[in-house]
Amino acid sequence: MAPGKYKVSSIRTVGAFIKGRACSDTLFYVLNRAFGEPMKTEERAAQPLAGGLMQHGYQCGMIWGAALAAGAQAYRLFGRSVQAETRAIAAASELVAVFRNRQNTVNCQDITNLDASSTNLQMINYFLIKGGTINCFRMAAGYGPVAFSTINAVLSENDCEQPSAPVSCAAFLARKMGASDNHAVMASGLSGGIGLCGGGCGALGAAIWIIGMESVKDGRGRIDFKNPRAIDAIDRFMACTDDAFECSAIVGRQFTNTEDHAGYLQGGGCSKLIEVLAAS
Repeated sequence: MAPGKYKVSSIRTVGAFIKGRACSDTLFYVLNRAFGEPMKTEERAAQPLAGGLMQHGYQCGMIWGAALAAGAQAYRLFGRSVQAETRAIAAASELVAVFRNRQNTVNCQDITNLDASSTNLQMINYFLIKGGTINCFRMAAGYGPVAFSTINAVLSENDCEQPSAPVSCAAFLARKMGASDNHAVMASGLSGGIGLCGGGCGALGAAIWIIGMESVKDGRGRIDFKNPRAIDAIDRFMACTDDAFECSAIVGRQFTNTEDHAGYLQGGGCSKLIEVLAAS
């Protein structure tokens, strides 16, 4: 499939959503096809990122899926390189910004009033009675085309900072978990709570995604919100962070840029957390 032959239209995006995908893998799916590179295993494994990361209510799954698609395109253009990881982080940052501008928030819980503690009745009330499903369709329909143009714009920029490696906590973790260079770059934009925005931990999101890919490949488990390995990773993550879930709370601040984040990693920042997740 050649790039540009599949357009990210509102109709295509909603159509993908209706076929049983979650918001995270819907965006990942349509963006990959717009770039001419379907990635079935990777897309399916992104489903648990919906609901704000395993339904915990943090960044909307559409942002997670779009950030992974940006990383995939960065790898196609720049290969295994600091430039690819840096540009993926920059693209993820812009993806967060445009989503916030459209919805006045980036967090799923702010939109749905749901999280992992919500009952089935509360979910039915929002998605079926209050029309939440239609609302999510509308959000995806509007965000998909904008996400595609945003990724293209950022990856086409001439100027790009080049800090020393490692620059991405999520990519660093991915490699420790045995992921390929391609998958490491794909995950890099999740760093710092997705594009350094300080939200739900990007390294945790990368770990859940990689666990999902392994489950798809070996058939050991279903891809849903109850994967035992993913739940165990979250439990050990929470024990390591004293129940802090967001990057800014774990680190004590929000990173100003990629160089700032790279310096933090090179100084041993989050090393214990990364080791805990790498054992997932």
